Amino acid sequence: MMKLAIGNDHVAVEMKNQIKEYVESKGIEVIDVGTNSTERFNYPISGYKVGKLVASGRVDGGILICGTGIGISLAANKVKGIRACACSEPYSAKLSKQHNNSNIIAFGARVIGVETAKMIVDEWLNASYEGGRHQVRIDMISEIENTDRLSAADGEQMEF
Repeated sequence: MMKLAIGNDHVAVEMKNQIKEYVESKGIEVIDVGTNSTERFNYPISGYKVGKLVASGRVDGGILICGTGIGISLAANKVKGIRACACSEPYSAKLSKQHNNSNIIAFGARVIGVETAKMIVDEWLNASYEGGRHQVRIDMISEIENTDRLSAADGEQMEF
């Protein structure tokens, strides 16, 4: 059974609950590490928790929701091995998985409605990483993450 982690901030409580219910209706287990309070809550906490669950392999992927989806995805992306993409429409969500092998999808409760969020989740869940020519780029991203360097195509180290 697929297992996802979901996290949010205070702005996205209602949308998080609707998306969690929607995902669970598909037979997917959801671990909720977000807040259920509308009192101010710092989104990096949820971004970090979901990122760690995904990076550790305890879940198959993650969904993050804050006001825009941007801040919470930035926090998650600080966890080694995470490729969180903030998307406001389904096409980018699909390509984030196919081309970038995203392991977390994020969106904004102040930017999109719940029906668009469901479409984003569906496209992301139904997409598969294509590998091939895209793997070179994923490897380059991993190199930056692991070494703070990037090898140029001719083997020269690019340092700034």
